[in-house]
Amino acid sequence: MIKIIDCGSQLTQNIARRVRELGVYAEIVPFNTPIERIRTQDLEGIVISGGQFSVYDDSSPMYSKEVLNLGVPILGICYGQQSIAHLLGGKVSPAQSREYGETKVKRTGESQLFQKVSSDFKVWMSHGDVVEQLPEGFETIAVSENNHVAAMQMKEGDIYSVQFHPEVDHTENGRVILDNFLRICNAQRTWDPTKEYDKMVEGLKERLKGKIAIGGISGGVDSSTVSVLVNQVIGKNYHPIFVDNGLLRLDEAARVEESLREFNLGIKYINASRRFLEKLKGIEDPDEKRKIIGHEFIAVFEEEARKIQGAVYLVQGTLYPDVVESVPVYGSSSKIKRHHNVGGLPEKMGLEVVEPFRGLFKDEVRKIAEQKLGMPKHIVWRHPFPGPGLAIRIIGDINEEKLRIVREADDIFISELMKRGLYYEISQAFAGLLGGKALGVMGDAGTYEGIVGLRAVVTNDFMTADWYRFKDTDIGPIVNKIINEVRGVNRVLYDKSQKPPSTIEWE
Repeated sequence: MIKIIDCGSQLTQNIARRVRELGVYAEIVPFNTPIERIRTQDLEGIVISGGQFSVYDDSSPMYSKEVLNLGVPILGICYGQQSIAHLLGGKVSPAQSREYGETKVKRTGESQLFQKVSSDFKVWMSHGDVVEQLPEGFETIAVSENNHVAAMQMKEGDIYSVQFHPEVDHTENGRVILDNFLRICNAQRTWDPTKEYDKMVEGLKERLKGKIAIGGISGGVDSSTVSVLVNQVIGKNYHPIFVDNGLLRLDEAARVEESLREFNLGIKYINASRRFLEKLKGIEDPDEKRKIIGHEFIAVFEEEARKIQGAVYLVQGTLYPDVVESVPVYGSSSKIKRHHNVGGLPEKMGLEVVEPFRGLFKDEVRKIAEQKLGMPKHIVWRHPFPGPGLAIRIIGDINEEKLRIVREADDIFISELMKRGLYYEISQAFAGLLGGKALGVMGDAGTYEGIVGLRAVVTNDFMTADWYRFKDTDIGPIVNKIINEVRGVNRVLYDKSQKPPSTIEWE
């Protein structure tokens, strides 16, 4: 097992995913975890994450120095490098020239960490502090274009660190570097999420036998997969509930019903559109919109769930990232993701929570869905759709007319991607309605109408993302079709921003 000490980075989850993808089980623990919980018999190595802090600030998240003396290989990343240097007597200072985004590094020494890595390679950086003076017994093994310490290692020992982020796709050789570290750890390559399936099923049988359970379903891969799994275990004793909040895509409820029909889930559909839209009338602030939607969902779900007599359990499609983000480290990535499915319902309903996937990442759930449950591709690889729905794809207040425009534009966009064989090349795509209106000319007459924005990204982890490079022969006709067929639109823009610094969604 590799334990990842979380110092507040938004990319900590990426580290765990990459390690698991390489066949080694990884677990994230907060920086202030007692040393006894880190020092376990199955511990093979430690990775110390990045973070948004400065090691010389008294308020920075600092793990115990004992972590560096546990006798297992250690890899520090970004803040992890700086914290190692700081704790072992080196010097960390603010950089005269900060490094954000893509840059080049050059190897300056031999290291097991850099086996099969070229002498010069591109990396992704995100830091304002640098190691100015190495700790005693360390050597520099790579430098950046600004001649900052890009990587260092203990001369006699197994402590390594890098200033860049090998866990993101933008870093060349990132997976090679992590793989090299796992080799240094002699880590057991035994992790396979599909092997957890049988244990998962047996656990559910033991826990749910003869009991009634309820759960929310949205049509996304998480809620769909957990519903199919639990339904296979307890059959008609499982009651999934679908809440239409009026913020769904075109014909969403019907499409969910059709896509899951073969699994005989017995989904109960609740149309609460009018209720949600009334609460959202005149609300422009995105955080306020999220709060209202979350509160109303809990209220509606609770009302419907109380109609199911004898319910004991609440099934949720909670994933490992949700769990990690629900325990923030000094305000880490949970500050960005304000809406997730951990907590809320159980406290109000008095039900015991069942979360079969709380230790898994989305890609691991997809493997179970495909390989163990035989779920179709269009469910397993459906693009993510946010909990607040179209509310965060409409800039400003929400009304029926704006929802119509977004639904129609989005339906054209996605349908065209399907028709052109592009949908599964793209990780997430959608249309949104930007604020304000633009001047146009249609039929020799001036128009003053809405602006639709298109967003399409490719990513392996959703923590970083790049915009999809359409051919002109694809994007051009899609834009024209939206302008011609969606009443109230005279301009369509395509978003070419990366994550970071942008987010995938707009609000």
